[in-house]
Amino acid sequence: MTESVGTWIVPIARIHTDFPTKFGLPRQSGLVQGLEGIIVFEPAYREPEALRGLEGFSHLWLIWQFSQSICEEWSPTVRPPRLGGNKRVGVFASRSPFRPNSIGLSCVKLESAELRHPDLGPVIYVSGIDMMDGTPIFDIKPYVPHGDSRPEAKGGFSAQVKDYELEVEFPEQWLRMIPKEKRISLIQVLAQDPRPAYQKEPERIYGFAFAGMEIKFTVEGTLLRVRKVEKR
Repeated sequence: MTESVGTWIVPIARIHTDFPTKFGLPRQSGLVQGLEGIIVFEPAYREPEALRGLEGFSHLWLIWQFSQSICEEWSPTVRPPRLGGNKRVGVFASRSPFRPNSIGLSCVKLESAELRHPDLGPVIYVSGIDMMDGTPIFDIKPYVPHGDSRPEAKGGFSAQVKDYELEVEFPEQWLRMIPKEKRISLIQVLAQDPRPAYQKEPERIYGFAFAGMEIKFTVEGTLLRVRKVEKR
């Protein structure tokens, strides 16, 4: 019999980012340092005192919900995309969103905190995100270097693909449509290969939404070509 923890866990905030959908998101936090997000607290938690002392930390842990990947039933094994989507590993040996509890964990950089935003109360600006716009956040905890960092840690199967990147060809006519301050981050997102790992069709055109634009691209071998950028 599965014991329920009840309904005590509720979102305290939501993060707002340039990704309205899951497609294109980095597969973990910190892979693209320039991707920014704004954490806006729910009305019941808009208390500046709750952020007292936060400025002394450089990074934060965010505990959040895979709100677009909630499943009624769970599987003990999953297919990690970086292993080609064919090899199965245990769900607890992966960071798959398809879990018994749809909870994510991200380490992000704290850029700044605004304690008294005129409309939103306290807000937190972070970077290195891997969450879509509107993702519910359950908790925020400081990253403590002397306790959280483990230089000797092993990476398991993830170490096999940690250096995988694509070359990105981004024609100037399309790059100009992206705000200057977001261009490097977008190119880094593309270099991470946003495609599902089991799809390798060079003629297929993929697309995802980013910062109000639709980015269309193809991939042949290790070269990603941006084919078109259009406003959503």
